Amino acid sequence: YMICLHLRSIKTFHSWCGLFKLDNRSFFSLSLSAQRITALHVDYPPIVPTLTTSYVHGTSNTPLLHATVGEMLLKTVERQPDKEALVFSENGVRKTFAQFLQDVDQAAAGLLAMGLKKGDRLGMWGPNTYEWVLFQFATARVGIILVAINPAYQVNEVEFALQKVGCKAIVCPLEFKTQKYCDMLRKICPEIEKATPGDIRSPRLPDLRSVIVLGSRQPGMFCFEDVMQAGTSQHTRQLQDIQKTLSCDDPINIQFTSGTTGAPKGAALSHHNIINNSYFVGRRMGYTWRPDIRVCLPVPMYHCFGSVGGGMCLAVHGVTLVYPSVGYSGKANLEAIEKERCTFLYGTPTMYVDMLNQPDLPKYDLSSVDAGIMSGSPCPPELMKQVMEVMGMKEITIGYGTTENSPVTFAASPLDNMDRKCNSVGFVMEHLEAKIVNPSTGLMVPVGENGEICIRGYCVMLEYWGDPENTRQCIGKDRWYKTGDIGRLDPFGYLQIQGRIKDMIIRGGENVYPAEIEKFLHTHPKVKEVQVVGVVDPRMGEEVCACIKLVDGVECTAEEIKAFCKGQIAYFKIPRYVEFVTSYPLTVTGKIQKNILSAQMEKQLGLKPK
Repeated sequence: YMICLHLRSIKTFHSWCGLFKLDNRSFFSLSLSAQRITALHVDYPPIVPTLTTSYVHGTSNTPLLHATVGEMLLKTVERQPDKEALVFSENGVRKTFAQFLQDVDQAAAGLLAMGLKKGDRLGMWGPNTYEWVLFQFATARVGIILVAINPAYQVNEVEFALQKVGCKAIVCPLEFKTQKYCDMLRKICPEIEKATPGDIRSPRLPDLRSVIVLGSRQPGMFCFEDVMQAGTSQHTRQLQDIQKTLSCDDPINIQFTSGTTGAPKGAALSHHNIINNSYFVGRRMGYTWRPDIRVCLPVPMYHCFGSVGGGMCLAVHGVTLVYPSVGYSGKANLEAIEKERCTFLYGTPTMYVDMLNQPDLPKYDLSSVDAGIMSGSPCPPELMKQVMEVMGMKEITIGYGTTENSPVTFAASPLDNMDRKCNSVGFVMEHLEAKIVNPSTGLMVPVGENGEICIRGYCVMLEYWGDPENTRQCIGKDRWYKTGDIGRLDPFGYLQIQGRIKDMIIRGGENVYPAEIEKFLHTHPKVKEVQVVGVVDPRMGEEVCACIKLVDGVECTAEEIKAFCKGQIAYFKIPRYVEFVTSYPLTVTGKIQKNILSAQMEKQLGLKPK
């Protein structure tokens, strides 16, 4: 049956059999042998164990797209102008595709009128608002590179980001919650106060000329209405002429990585990167055949998960995006799903935990949502099972990737079985290569063995902006990108993640992967969240320390946790130390800083620092 699908017709199938004098069974065996030698066809979930080495090439009958972001949006608008494109539940904004394109081109003409041009960088600094999505596409129409800036950044962080990529303009709200965006910019550039809008001159940010504030007018800054009213018919004609000069290989987005150590690096992504990643992720999720897709999108727009997985899917697949709230709210997510009849839900594991823990969860009608994506950090199998059983999302799936890879490189099919969804991150995406190598030698490891995950293909970023040294360290001359993640491939081509290389614990010569222990401890009924780190030990070098958040209202002891492990996991994986915590040290993007957590535990336990 699968061979017939690949050949597209029964007639072709029998023609090939006759040509080579093969019966059906022989033809099937020959096909499998060929696949073992070459690649893995991934238009459908793999059903035959074909891998003999830890290398996989995801082949497909569907070609890559050769288009810019603006071209994809135009095609979708022509196809469905009156369909609802965007819903912002909290502030009541609703736009059809035709209305959205009109706003996009008006904003794009305004940016041209302000003096911005192709190749300039514009920073977007703020929470999930309509203006975020609007400028994402308006900049793409002009060829301006959108720089996604974390809305939680403080003065030093935003100054670093703006300097690093040389932003000529920045868009931000006046304030949001405790973040006083304009005040922070004035601390960096006090010259703004007396400047003419569009002509800021500051020694600390020498490239910055314009600040566009989403709110009341401020001295030295443009307001949003200024941009929307600045464009003339001349700028509209200029915008149309610019379309002929844009290439799908141009950089169009800079995403700052949120590494747990070191300064953030700006991953430069092209139209080609993000259009194709969005396209093939959507195909795997079933966006090409599911009717009336409405995606509830609580993930932040500054992150690839939100801007590519969400925003680009609007342009590429014509899905409707529903933003539940400006700032994250688990309750708002449930309300939006019920009110807007969302059919898909995107979220990080933490977001799903939050929704499951809402005390009034049973009162919400979630019957419309049967599929979704969980991604952004390791996804515990027990959490996946809970989401399927309690929220009724039988077709939820996991995606894996990195910012530098636009971002998704592996994903399960919504139709995969429970084991595949819960115990792997799926199979390789179309037109990508992946291999598992020994981090020390760079040589491929046998199937089923752990090693560093490397990726090659259309998804790999252009570079770290203005950082050739870090670019060379992670992308070789052969264009293989080193993820820094440890994983293993099974014979079917499904990937299991074991953790980060730098998080691996070496206990008395044994390699211990924290993710494996965390996955097991998540099965304990009293464990809500767990992070496993290595701590110094004079005899073993390192010992295993489990930092556990308990389910609300329960009590537990370290002895109880150790007893739970005994006989279930190898003795050297059983935590020597079990500490109960209420929080973890986080980066501004919400990633757990295991190096800091390890140092905290060593201090708390009175161990000699490393």
